[in-house]
Amino acid sequence: MKKILGLGNALVDIVIQLENDSQLDELNLPKGSMQLVDLERAQQVLNYFKDSPRTLTSGGSAANTLNGIANLGGNASFIGCVGNDEYGGFFKADMLESGIKPQLFTGTVGTGTAITLMSPDSERTFATYLGSAIELSAKHLLIEHFKGYDYFHIEGYLVQNYDLIRTAIQFAKQAGCKVSLDLASYNVVEENMPFLTEMIENYVDILFANKDEARTVCGKEGREALEFFVPHVEYIIMKSGKKGSWVQHKDRIEYIDALDIKNVIDTNGAGDAYAAGFLYGLMTDKDLKDCGDLGAKLAAEVVQIVGPKLSEKQWQKIRNQT
Repeated sequence: MKKILGLGNALVDIVIQLENDSQLDELNLPKGSMQLVDLERAQQVLNYFKDSPRTLTSGGSAANTLNGIANLGGNASFIGCVGNDEYGGFFKADMLESGIKPQLFTGTVGTGTAITLMSPDSERTFATYLGSAIELSAKHLLIEHFKGYDYFHIEGYLVQNYDLIRTAIQFAKQAGCKVSLDLASYNVVEENMPFLTEMIENYVDILFANKDEARTVCGKEGREALEFFVPHVEYIIMKSGKKGSWVQHKDRIEYIDALDIKNVIDTNGAGDAYAAGFLYGLMTDKDLKDCGDLGAKLAAEVVQIVGPKLSEKQWQKIRNQT
């Protein structure tokens, strides 16, 4: 089977269910926001909820996508940076338990955490401490890390580190990998447009974008946005939420229906799950439409639970249907 390598922010997701939204007010965290915080602030939030139940999972966009691929039966490996602490040990153990080979470097500060506060109405508020995740640099990478892999997947949240991304992509290309990029966030795209344009035009083979990210790049979305990327990218995936998605390979275009979900609980990780299904489809030589359908199916499963990780029972059901 073909193999995939991912590069991303190594974060431990700490999910805490709120009793009520007044707790957010007491912490001065705007409901629904994503706040980057320092270690002291992160500890303050955790101390506030010291008596509240919490769940831990290895997280970060690329890690979530690899988790999906591994649980489908794919061969996946992840490069990231964690701290020499309890959370770093947890991240590695959780990766191994999910069937992912971790290639982890050790940073000088604590492991990054994404504290996810779930309101009673399922709205998410994040306090994210990036920690050692952002200490990953081009100096850590060797071409040997990329040899033997067929695909290399990057999360857009890393693109502010131009030297790291450029080095990683060039090594991946030299090693014979197809490069996959998930744009991740429209504000990241907006802030790094010249660099992203360079990467897409010269190196990226598989591009994932939602309607906001596509509109930021080319002023269009959905099928209309495909034309903009066709000269540069081999596979293009344009996601439009409930309106479905468009996928294109060379001159072939397919529309992928979004599944009709009555009980959407949490959209966190839906895009990562879609990428997992689509990439696993490519790794197992599925038809283009089947790749898109599998991506849509995984995304539909993820939005019906809290957090981005499906249970083993859910994965078993999906594997039996795939």
